[in-house]
Amino acid sequence: MSEGVDTVGLDTPPRLAVDRLLDDPETRIVVCCGAGGVGKTTTAAALGVRAAGRGRKAVVLTIDPARRLAQSMGIDSLDNTPRRVAGVGADGGELHAMMLDMKRTFDEIVEAHADGERARAILANPFYQSLSAGFAGTQEYMAMEKLGQLRAKDDWDLIIVDTPPSRSALDFLDAPKRLGSFLDGKFIRVLMAPAKVGGRAGMKFLNVGMSMMTGTLSKLMGASLLKDVQTFVAAMDTMFGGFRTRADATFRLLQAPGTAFLVVAAPEPDALREAAYFVERLAAESMPLAGLVLNRVHGSGADQLSAERALAAAENLEEGGIVDQESGKAGLRDTAAGPTEAAGTTGTTTTRTTTTSTADATETARTADTAPTANPPETGSPGTEGDTAVVDRITAGLLRLHAERMQVIAREQRTRDRFTSLHPEVAVAEVAALPGDVHDLAGLRTIGERLAAGVPAGA
Repeated sequence: MSEGVDTVGLDTPPRLAVDRLLDDPETRIVVCCGAGGVGKTTTAAALGVRAAGRGRKAVVLTIDPARRLAQSMGIDSLDNTPRRVAGVGADGGELHAMMLDMKRTFDEIVEAHADGERARAILANPFYQSLSAGFAGTQEYMAMEKLGQLRAKDDWDLIIVDTPPSRSALDFLDAPKRLGSFLDGKFIRVLMAPAKVGGRAGMKFLNVGMSMMTGTLSKLMGASLLKDVQTFVAAMDTMFGGFRTRADATFRLLQAPGTAFLVVAAPEPDALREAAYFVERLAAESMPLAGLVLNRVHGSGADQLSAERALAAAENLEEGGIVDQESGKAGLRDTAAGPTEAAGTTGTTTTRTTTTSTADATETARTADTAPTANPPETGSPGTEGDTAVVDRITAGLLRLHAERMQVIAREQRTRDRFTSLHPEVAVAEVAALPGDVHDLAGLRTIGERLAAGVPAGA
């Protein structure tokens, strides 16, 4: 935990030093993991852009069905081959990007470990085609395979992995072992036994073996399942052990020094609950956790104005309360209040005292970063009561918007605090929410800058 971490006060989680992590030549693999929809792909791409800009030769491996990464990087399309991203890199740094094609990766494994005739038989087999295109765990297993291939080539000094959008973030670690166990021969050889035994005895043995299954494969292939499986197993017989061996080797690579996991989450209960599970699982598997990236965190440039004060000020304006004005409006308000002041009652003092905080809140709302795009009526010269009503209505609306923003900030802070109370040792980088989607390199650079800063705008 010492690398890539800045220590701060006891009540604040340590800050994740993203630049220190990316600059460290010992860091060879960064894995971005977490629940779906929390910004893993954008985070991975932004890290790649920033690393290349700081002199690293980086490649980003993404598993993103929306294909937003290619568009953001100005590439027509991404495929199973790393492609250079133009206009990114400094001091010898480069950025390459690729999108996992799990079927093509599976095909490459077959072509690399089987002779030509046997490889063609496997690739044409219906069971193999279904297995390689969508069998449970195939995508995660092939992501591991591709990571192992990239690391073995040693063409890049930094590999950044965007993990698959699984139902659970833990599937990235579990699925390769499950599929590897399936392909290592134990289950497959049960189905292969009839071909080796032969005759009615073989079919009887086959029926016993099939009774052990859940029926998933039968639903997958229908009536031709048994023949297709037997043909597949016969062709793949010499390759089964290699799948488990490679999965285990890549798993060990993820545990080795030089690998860093970044858990990506949004400041929402479900996402941070998933992040907490992943942090605990990484610790149990002895995998190196660099920290938590908390995306889409809201901030405010006027956080000194609480939600309660903003709402009170808005209600005061909407109910026609008195707000101290500058000289342009003083005449209107003072005239209305004149008889009361002349009476010298205690109520006047109370009204003027309580509205001072309202006036402060109103002025804060008018100058806050939530100001409207439309220009309010001019207030520097004498106006009408209609002008005053418009100004008050706009200001009250701004105050209510600010109150909503402050309530969101408070809710996100409570959610984050629950996570950090459970895992105070986890370094955190907070990334401020952007007004729109990231769709180009400029947006990725902005995300990279906010990652490096580690705190949301207005904090």
